[in-house]
Order: sequence, then C-alpha cells, then structure tokens
Amino acid sequence: MSEVWKPSVTVAAIIEQQGRFLLVEEESGGAIRINQPAGHLEPGESLLDAVVREALEESARAFTPTALVGTYLSRNVSSSRGGMSVTYLRFAFAGTVGEQLERALDEGILRTVWMTRDELAACADRHRSPLVLRCVDDYLRGQRAPLELVHTDPSAIGSLADY
Repeated sequence: MSEVWKPSVTVAAIIEQQGRFLLVEEESGGAIRINQPAGHLEPGESLLDAVVREALEESARAFTPTALVGTYLSRNVSSSRGGMSVTYLRFAFAGTVGEQLERALDEGILRTVWMTRDELAACADRHRSPLVLRCVDDYLRGQRAPLELVHTDPSAIGSLADY
C-alpha cells in the first residue's frame, strides 16, 4: 500500500447580525486574508467543540452553534506547507455570538470585521479560500441542517495520550 490520503478537517463559524457577517483578517502566506473564524479540528475534540473554540480564539466572542450550513471539500496550494497541495474538509456552522471579550486574538489574527455579503464579494481576491463566500451564500439561501446530524462517538473524545 502506498500513501494514506487524508484531508485536513476544518470548522468555520458563520455569524450574521443585521445583514453583516463576522469575519477575521489574518496573516497567511505573507498576505492579509479574510476568513470566517475557522480552524482545524484537534485530536480529542468534537466538531462542535472545535468551532466554539476556534470562534473564541479568533474573534474573542463566545459562539453558540445553531445549525450546520454545509460540508465542503476543497483543495488549495498551501504556502505554509511549502507549496504542497492540501485537501480540506470544512464543516461550516451557523450560530450566534455574545459581546467581544477582553482577550487577545489568536496568533496571526489581526482583527475582526463585520461585512455585508456584497462587501465580502468585492474583496474576493483577499479570501483565504473560495469557501468563504460560498458558505455565506449557502447561509443566505437558508441552507441549514439540524445539529443532531453532527454526531461524535465518545471513542473520539479524549486526551492526546489516547491517540
């Protein structure tokens, strides 16, 4: 058997208030990019725990997921991985946030911004990936699945020593 192919699992928080979406400006590959609060699933974490954690780390706001907007498979050339082609499996969740908390944003996150869909579309060349706008458009189309469709078996939760 040759290589084992395995996509990188990521989560993203789709947060809308009064027609504006909460996004982050982040340094990535030597450029400033726009993304949803998003990041990688870590060992021992459920998808819901991951999106709550990532939203807090990147926006300094407590996120409460309310629905699954969609699952997305994409492939990008990663400048942080020496130009390697990386496949990502993204789970995007809609939800709500509280007020901004007094805490530092995650390393590489410059600031949070609220943008309309049109403002976001106007700067597509700065998006971290094509999925940024796609997730917003799916959300605006009303695409939602209940969180009950996202199941984590207890065997997947635990400490790093379990892996």
